[in-house]
Formats: sequence, structure tokens, C-alpha cells
Amino acid sequence: MKAWVFSGAGKPLELQEVSDPVAQPGEVVIDIKASGLCHSDVSALDDPNWAVNFPADPVVLGHEPAGVVSAVGEGVTNLKIGDRVGVPSGPPNNTGYFRDGAYAEKTTAIADAVVKIPDGLDFVTAASGTDAGNVAHHAVVTRAKVKPGEKVGIIGVGGLGQIGARIAVLSGCEVYAAEPKEDVWPMALDLGVTRCVKDITELADVGLTTIIDFAGFGSTTNGAIEVVADGGKVVQVGMGTIVFEFHSNPLIIKQVDLIGSMGGGVEDLAGVYDFMADGRLAPKVTTWDFARIPEGLDELRRGTVQGRVVVDMTNGS
Repeated sequence: MKAWVFSGAGKPLELQEVSDPVAQPGEVVIDIKASGLCHSDVSALDDPNWAVNFPADPVVLGHEPAGVVSAVGEGVTNLKIGDRVGVPSGPPNNTGYFRDGAYAEKTTAIADAVVKIPDGLDFVTAASGTDAGNVAHHAVVTRAKVKPGEKVGIIGVGGLGQIGARIAVLSGCEVYAAEPKEDVWPMALDLGVTRCVKDITELADVGLTTIIDFAGFGSTTNGAIEVVADGGKVVQVGMGTIVFEFHSNPLIIKQVDLIGSMGGGVEDLAGVYDFMADGRLAPKVTTWDFARIPEGLDELRRGTVQGRVVVDMTNGS
């Protein structure tokens, strides 16, 4: 099969012919129908510090697959050939990191750690939920534990942040967004966001009790710690830079909870698919071709796309 192989930071992805994966006991093989592109893969290509996340490179990148089960391993009883599934990003599958991922025609997954795609939900939308939706749901609902009526700040209204903002709105929160690209503000307001600003520090007078940083560029986390209300929460999702300094004084004086959030699980992705299936959550998606995955990652690197970029393999491209 064809796959885009990652061999370390500073090296381009290479399109190679590799062996088809085989389902081990407890696993399934998935024929990929759609796969999201993620800025974290750009970071992996550009930043040697990311090597710690890839213990066995070379590896096929891509951690946002949706597709069809084409083989089942020994002991699998919850899935059958032909089932449509999405794979949540992060543990326990660690697709595209610890195991070959979704920038390929096929991948594998632990059968108990995938989610069936609801009838009527297309593969491209389902793929946008596996990481952007899954991570956003995990951050907003599972880690932040937002409550109806709470004032929530969202930093970054890109592929993840737009979904996080919408989930917070659907959870009954009063949502504010910090996004330097003013051209995406109308989309954020359409999602139900109350107000958009360029920098989170402009919301110091709002009284935000929870701020979720989907950007992670150091200054964004610092701003969140400075602005959040006393006893508030800052949930860190984005890793725009993997090492940064922050001011400890407001963190300590205000007794702020600084919470890390990574990936999400089956329950998070199932929650996202519930929102998607009835139309309440419809992320902005830009479709892409499999043969042009490196170009798609370049677009992410330049910040020239809105919403989530998803490779659509249903048309054979």
C-alpha cells in the first residue's frame, strides 16, 4: 500500500510502498476513507524536540483516521468487517506516533478503542472529529468540566478551537474567543461565541473562570494565567512551542489550576459524534488529496487555511 513515511525532524515525508498492516489479537485493520491533517505533525517535521513522541521512527504519520473495518484480529467480538469507525487520537492507540498512522491507505487500531460512526455521518466530518473534535471535547468537557452559565475563554479558533468553542456553547457556557486572525471572527460568532478579540488579555474585565488554550505559544498561556479569575482553570491543549517560560506569580497568588489535556478517549469521540450526527456540531473543513499531503501540511505551517484540513480518500484521490 502507499504511505507517507516520517523519518525525523528536518526530513521531508516520503511516499513509499509498504506492506499492508495485519490485525494482531484484539486489533482491526481499517481501510482509510478520510484522515485529518494536524499542526502537531508540522511540529514533528520541524522541531527535533518532538522526537520523544516517536519512539520507533520511521513511522507513518497521521492520527485522525476514519474508515471501514477490513479485517479483525483474534478475539475481536465488538466489530465486524464493513463497520464504519473513527479512531480517537492519543492513547491507547497512539496512531501515527507509536504505531503506523493514517497518512496511508490502511492502518490498525485496538478494537475496543474505536468508535462506530453514526449512520448518515460522512467520513470527512467523522475524521474531523477524531482529533480536533475528540481533543476539544476532552479539554472542554472531560478536563475543564465546564458548567452551564460559566464564562469560558477559548484561545485559538482554528481546527481545534472552533470545535472547542462550539462544544462550550452547546454545554451552556458564555464563550469568548481570542484569535489574532480577524477574518475567522465571523465564523466564531456564528458558532455562538459572544465576543472575539485578538489577545486573551483583552478579556481581563470579563471574569473568565475557565480558559482553554488551543494555541500553546507560551505568550498565550501566560496571558491566560494573568486573565483567568481567582481560583480559575487554565487548560493547556496546544503545543505551538514545546518549551516556554511562564509567570508563576499570578498562578500562585490567584491559586489557578493549570491543567494539561491530551487527546481523548472513546467516550469523548462518542460525545462528538452525537453532536455531529444531529447537526449541532458542523466544523469548517477543507478537503485535500492524499497525493498532496506534504502540501497540506505546508498550508498549515503557513496558517493559510481555515478550519480543519481533511484528506478525502472516498473519491480515490
